[in-house]
Amino acid sequence: MTHHTTPLTHGQAEKLRAVLMDRGFEFVEKPYTLYAAQKPQLSIAVYTKGPKVLIQGKQTEDFVRFTLEPEITGEAIMDYQEVHDPEAFQPHFGIDESGKGDYFGPLVVAGVYTDGPIARSLQAAGVMDSKRIHSASKIRQLAEIIRNTPGCVSKVLAISPARYNEMMPSFKNLNRLLAWGHARVIEECSLAKPDCPRALSDQFARREVLESALRAKKITLKLDQRTKGESDIAVAAASIIARERFLDWMAKASETSGLQLPLGASQAVIDAGLALVKKKGREQLPHFAKIHFRTTQKILGQADPLLDLE
Repeated sequence: MTHHTTPLTHGQAEKLRAVLMDRGFEFVEKPYTLYAAQKPQLSIAVYTKGPKVLIQGKQTEDFVRFTLEPEITGEAIMDYQEVHDPEAFQPHFGIDESGKGDYFGPLVVAGVYTDGPIARSLQAAGVMDSKRIHSASKIRQLAEIIRNTPGCVSKVLAISPARYNEMMPSFKNLNRLLAWGHARVIEECSLAKPDCPRALSDQFARREVLESALRAKKITLKLDQRTKGESDIAVAAASIIARERFLDWMAKASETSGLQLPLGASQAVIDAGLALVKKKGREQLPHFAKIHFRTTQKILGQADPLLDLE
């Protein structure tokens, strides 16, 4: 473990400040914090919002185990995770997606099977929610670890922008398309691990939407959905596998188009869309982008100000 974050009460934050002062930490200025302190191989920042503490560095695990939990929070969460969330260490599929909020690129859904030994191995390797990882190389490194972990099974469904744009009219909205994608991946996972009793996915719509998609495929395993599902190691692993496929597609598409296609749906994305239309023609936009986004209207409206898009 090289980083850890947890909420604190204001009293715990002040108690931690006193402990750091007593142990010779050097206090430094850091934006948005009540205080920040550091030592070689360890930095600690207590943020105003919350408050919450972020601990980083090679000494993170020792500090959490021997100082933060026994002296400040009084909770030994690190050593009792299996007690707090035993289902996370039982056999199940974790399902997550990448690309649904990105104008450019595919919609990718992935599933990963874990059990107790697999979950513990992935945790030890540093697997976490892909949204907490800001390095493409780290995503690829962890994805390789997941695929090479004995007993772990992963399945991926990547819907290219062109196919996505063909499918959206029949599904009417993104949540139904997502449910279909999740059901398809659960089906593939079930074929690989037919005895797996349960699947867990992040809650992206009403429960019935995904349940209906599973019934259509005659899939009868137990389905759990919850917000912040990525706290489960199987869902976190699925988020990494999905993100890797998304990033790989984006890298190839940028090379093919001769343009750097940015993530998200910002002004930089609009600028890239305008450059793409100018270079390749507007008919090529659906091969790179999800055209139902409002971003399409902004791009085409700026590319041709006389075009009526309403």
